[in-house]
Amino acid sequence: MTNDLYLVIGIVVLALSIPSVLGALLDHRAPRVPAIMILIGGGLVALAVTQQPGGYTLEDIPNAFVRVIGQVLR
Repeated sequence: MTNDLYLVIGIVVLALSIPSVLGALLDHRAPRVPAIMILIGGGLVALAVTQQPGGYTLEDIPNAFVRVIGQVLR
């Protein structure tokens, strides 16, 4: 379950960093905060993939989201 949580949080952080990167680039600012978000999200995804026995496939990602949401709601 912990690896699923790392994976889901990492993917969400990476997804949230995309608009920040685009906004910083369009405003001609250095994307410092989005770069940190990308490092954190990428690190969490890498941690989850390396710690999960057998790793994750693309088919496992939706199931990981469902397991994490189910655990939070329970």
